[in-house]
Amino acid sequence: MARTKDPEVRNLLLERAAQMLRTREPVTLRSLVAGTGVSTMAVYTHFGSMDGMWQALRQEGFTRLAVRFAGVATTRDPVRDLTTLVAAYLGHALDHPDLYRVMFDADFALEDLKAADATLEYLVQAARRARDDGRFRAELEPLDLAIQSWAIGHGLVSLVANGPLPHETLDHTVSLLTALFVSAGDAPEKCRASVAKGWEHPRR
Repeated sequence: MARTKDPEVRNLLLERAAQMLRTREPVTLRSLVAGTGVSTMAVYTHFGSMDGMWQALRQEGFTRLAVRFAGVATTRDPVRDLTTLVAAYLGHALDHPDLYRVMFDADFALEDLKAADATLEYLVQAARRARDDGRFRAELEPLDLAIQSWAIGHGLVSLVANGPLPHETLDHTVSLLTALFVSAGDAPEKCRASVAKGWEHPRR
């Protein structure tokens, strides 16, 4: 007999897993449900397996990132907007370091790739607008620049959110993005102004 899924129980288990990650507790089937008032069967009911639970946790990370990206306003300056999206990415990683770590687990499933592509598309669209507005070279591929912008943010925040470097390391984002965008064809002074306007310093 199929068991009825309860969204509240599902969220409870996801929050519990994230909490355990944060406190560096071993996450096993039994330790996950300990103190929650639900049985181990709830994990199978809602996720199919522990692997399914990890996948759901990754999806939650991408869902929250997509919500954050959707909240970034579109202005008349696409280079500014692209910078703001990178800053939003950094803010997401700092606000949810445990989810962020799980988002890029090596065991990616097809659904995870689709979720990653969907969030990357926000950066692709901003890069395309900048190219179409003449800020970047006409032959530039927006996807390439979006990936490069993401890589800059990912590399820096990975060293801060769950790594050894201080928060101030993220300030390098400004100079790195400016160098990237200038190499893509943007005028140096105009680029520096756009990046400065778009940069929203992420806080812990």
